[in-house]
Amino acid sequence: MALSGKTVLITGASRGIGAATARAFAAEGAAVVAMARSAGAITELAAEITAAGGQAIAQTGDVSAYADMEAAVAAAEAAFGPVDILINNAGILEPIGHLADLDPAAWKQVIDINVTGVFNGMRAVLPGMIARGQGTIITLGSGAAHGPLEGWSHYCASKAAALMLTRAGDAETAAAGIVNINLSPGTVATQMQVDIKASGINPVSALDPSVHIPAEWPARAMVWLSGPDGARFAGQEVSLRDEAILRQIGVAG
Repeated sequence: MALSGKTVLITGASRGIGAATARAFAAEGAAVVAMARSAGAITELAAEITAAGGQAIAQTGDVSAYADMEAAVAAAEAAFGPVDILINNAGILEPIGHLADLDPAAWKQVIDINVTGVFNGMRAVLPGMIARGQGTIITLGSGAAHGPLEGWSHYCASKAAALMLTRAGDAETAAAGIVNINLSPGTVATQMQVDIKASGINPVSALDPSVHIPAEWPARAMVWLSGPDGARFAGQEVSLRDEAILRQIGVAG
């Protein structure tokens, strides 16, 4: 129960990496605020955690709306106390398509969630974290931050921006005791990979599903990075393609 007494706010918690992360933090004693745009899955998740003896609440909201992020932080504080850990997990890839064809509003929605949503989360928790002199912010990154992929202009641009937000957060708040980390999980067996496969666009869609790691691996990594070991990765991108990292979290070697 390494995180007993800590409160974690997880965005995009309804399925995949977000849901696995909520379970992993609850298993280590953290109080979990599971946030998503719709209530159904996160309500079930919170009930599951509570039934197993953990602490969790469901909080509906859209990360691209700052008022919703403020409301999530307020709900966390009312239920469990100040947010100690923020997991910026919410992110989308659809629609996959070429720059010349994509609907501008749909392209913008990816940026609104994947970039503005990360900023909104950071902005909502940082004043309290700075005042308390401690806090951890982990943002889900991607190898797509480092190079263009056909049909993914919005996703590649958004993940590059999210990495820079992590670095900017570290530059501005490390001295106040805040740890900002970007986690690049590689390809994970989630619905996003199903959608990528169906698109038939770029080499990622050609990957065999057997190469994708389970959502529990990045979940375990984020629990580990939220503990004492995370401090040495402040301001950095941590990749789950790194065998040394996988060994640290106990899933390889």
